[in-house]
Amino acid sequence: MTTDIIEHAPNVHERVFRFDAGEENRVVKIAMLSDIHWDNPKCDWKILKNHLEYCKENNIRIHINGDFFCLMQGRGDFRGSKDDIRPEHNNGKYLQSVVDTAVEWWKPYGHLIDVIGYGNHETGVIKFKEYDPLQGFVDLFNAKHGFNVKKGGYGGWYNIRMFAGKSKSKVANYAIKYFHGSGGGGVVTRGEINLTRALAMYENFDCFTMGHIHENKETWVSQEGLNSKKCITLNDKLLMVTGCYKEEYGTGSKGWHVERGAPPKVVGGRILELKLKNEHSGHVIIEPKSYRF
Repeated sequence: MTTDIIEHAPNVHERVFRFDAGEENRVVKIAMLSDIHWDNPKCDWKILKNHLEYCKENNIRIHINGDFFCLMQGRGDFRGSKDDIRPEHNNGKYLQSVVDTAVEWWKPYGHLIDVIGYGNHETGVIKFKEYDPLQGFVDLFNAKHGFNVKKGGYGGWYNIRMFAGKSKSKVANYAIKYFHGSGGGGVVTRGEINLTRALAMYENFDCFTMGHIHENKETWVSQEGLNSKKCITLNDKLLMVTGCYKEEYGTGSKGWHVERGAPPKVVGGRILELKLKNEHSGHVIIEPKSYRF
C-alpha cells in the first residue's frame, strides 16, 4: 500500500483519509493498534517491538487508534504515581521528555505509520495541561525524520481503494469507521454493547474498529439490504476491538486495576487483511479478515 494519504471533507469529519493500494497489491495488511500507552512502565516494550518488527519485515501499514501515550504523571494529575514513570521521563520537563524520547524510539517504524488518532489520555492532557502531546509528537516526528504521519481524530474514517485491470479500470472500496472508544467495556460483555451501538450510529462502513476497553476480539454481523438494481443483498460487517500493550494485572495481588475488579487483558493488536477478488460478474470485491498478532 502506498503511503500517500489524501484528506477529504475535513468540514464534515475531523479526519477522512483515503489509502490507495498499488495495482500489484492484491492483498493489503494493516496493523490496527490502540492503547499502546507507550511511556507507561507497564507497556510491554518487548512485545510491542516484536510486533513492530514484524510489520517492518512484512511491509504492513500501521494505524494507531488513540492512547498512543499514557501521560498521567504530570504535576497536579490526581492519577499520578511515582511507580508509573520511567526514569528517563522523571524530570522537570516530563511531558516534553516523553515526546522527545518517543520521536527517537519510533523512528524505525515511521515509514509504516499512516495515522495516529486521539485517545482519552491525549485529550486529558489537552484539557488539564493545555498541551497537545499528539500534535507535538507528529510535528516533531515528521520534521526531524522526514515522515508523513497524519494526525487523526478521536474518531474518523479510512477509505481503502484496491485496483485491478488495465489502467486500474476496476476499483473496490473498503470503508473503515474508527472510534477510540468510550465506557468501561464490561467484564461479561467485553465490548459487545459498544459494537451494537456502532451498528445503530454509523452507516455505510465495512469495518468498525475501536479500542479503549483493552479487549482483543472480532464480531461479524450480516445485514440485509437492497442494491441499486433492487436486488436483495446480504452485507457482512466486521466489528473489531483492538487490544492494549499496557499489562496492568500482573500477579493479581494489588494495584488500581486489580482493586477495581478488572481481569487480565490480552496484550497486542490486530491485523486487518484485505484481499482483492474477482467476481463472476466482472466486478472486484474486497474480502476481509482479521486476526491477533
